[in-house]
Amino acid sequence: MIFTGPRPRVHVPETTFTSFILRQAEQYPDRLATVDVDGENGHTYGQLASAVRRAATGLHARGFGKGDVLALLAPNVPAYPVAYHAAALAGGTVVVLNPLDTADDLTAHLNDTGARLLVTVPSEVAKATAVTARTKVEEIIVFGEAEGATSFSALLADGAPPEPAIDPARDVVTVLHSSGSTGYPKGVLLTHRNMIANVLQTSLVAPLDEAETVLAVPPFHHAFGLIMTMNASLLQGATLVTMPRFDPEAYLKAIQEHRVTRLYVVPTIAVLLAKSPLVDRYDLSSLRSIVSGGAALDPGTAELCRRRLGVSIGQGYGLTEALVSFMQLADPVAPGSVGPTSPNIECKILDITTGEELGHNQDGEVLIRGPHVMKGYLNAPEATAKVLEPDGFLHTGDLGHVDENGELFLVDRIKELIKYKGQQVSPVELEAVLMSHPNVTDAAVIGVPDEEASEIPKGFVVTGEPVTPEEIMAFVAERVAPYKKIRRIEFIDQIPRTPVGKIERRSLLAREKTGR
Repeated sequence: MIFTGPRPRVHVPETTFTSFILRQAEQYPDRLATVDVDGENGHTYGQLASAVRRAATGLHARGFGKGDVLALLAPNVPAYPVAYHAAALAGGTVVVLNPLDTADDLTAHLNDTGARLLVTVPSEVAKATAVTARTKVEEIIVFGEAEGATSFSALLADGAPPEPAIDPARDVVTVLHSSGSTGYPKGVLLTHRNMIANVLQTSLVAPLDEAETVLAVPPFHHAFGLIMTMNASLLQGATLVTMPRFDPEAYLKAIQEHRVTRLYVVPTIAVLLAKSPLVDRYDLSSLRSIVSGGAALDPGTAELCRRRLGVSIGQGYGLTEALVSFMQLADPVAPGSVGPTSPNIECKILDITTGEELGHNQDGEVLIRGPHVMKGYLNAPEATAKVLEPDGFLHTGDLGHVDENGELFLVDRIKELIKYKGQQVSPVELEAVLMSHPNVTDAAVIGVPDEEASEIPKGFVVTGEPVTPEEIMAFVAERVAPYKKIRRIEFIDQIPRTPVGKIERRSLLAREKTGR
């Protein structure tokens, strides 16, 4: 049985992503498009469009065009969409990188994508220089000024921007990284059509008025930040207030001072808004709506936010490979539901044992089909074939059901990813690090519930020689990005495994729940 939501299908324009986004600039050239949280730097829509075109012209003059890759390694800053869309307008592909990733992770991503140019911020130039020494990156470009890097302003050139021949359905404009259902991070290939469909779906299910202000905290290197927060807001003519890093008091102060109307949050921030006494110190009366994503939002937390702030609060569901698949912002919505499918999206639920298609209120794996679904994984045809069916349905690795109203309820994750504050953490990767410790003979990692972070990684280890939990956690912390750190360790006599050697994570989850 194939499920579709109540929303009518919409036309996905056959055009390039940047021309689709910047159409707002022609209508509202004097409206503020981006501004940093301090109110010091930013662009009107007219300035944004001009900067994108001039930077694209400068990139073209450097020989950058179709088939080339530009890497973006930066926190959320007003110039981020300029660099992103300049590369896209020049016909290139943009790989967005997480500044918190390790040098080894960044090097691998740059080499896998074949990036030629890297754009960053002054504080990351030293790291970028060290990383690019092991890659084919030809030039480091920096927002502002920094020794050893080309100023982004030097890219801005007069003249007509390039007009490369782009096939929206085939040409890749964005590479994001995801662990998929298991394993190490893989490059997710998103075409111009994928990106257009994603932002169009967001604008239809969680619309913004043209005069609204969005606080851009979800990082632009993450699908939630790049697609929903940055590009969907620009498509609708809203103002983006960028925050390079999250700090509770600075966050609340920004809402008050910029009269923010829309928040995109991960559940961690929703808990702050629902429960923190800090909230009472600030005037948040400008808020109209909140959209939560990145991980499951507790219904009780959502209700507390709704009552305390007097706003509508909705929850979206998607994944890097297919964002904004389900969304419900308007009240009422059933507690725990992520809403019905977004426009142009089909869903089916498969029995995880037999593969049989299931009906209403039957739990199984969630599969999704639509124009927003990725083209595939970078340099990974076998992994692509495992998740993408020939008919276009994507295996999400999530367990859930659709009720009689067409709303999706997620029950569990078949896939093994841990969601720490909206960031994806692979247990397989952490297990490999644990196993490299000289005193660890076997290891397994699961995600355990945490009110603040949604989930935290917990390691179960079998040791040969005495070692403390603190020593093991410090060992892992030295080798992974901060958000991937193991937060708890439990010593165990034997890791439960299947006859073919796979870790029985459900046994460990059951052990965690019962305390035995």
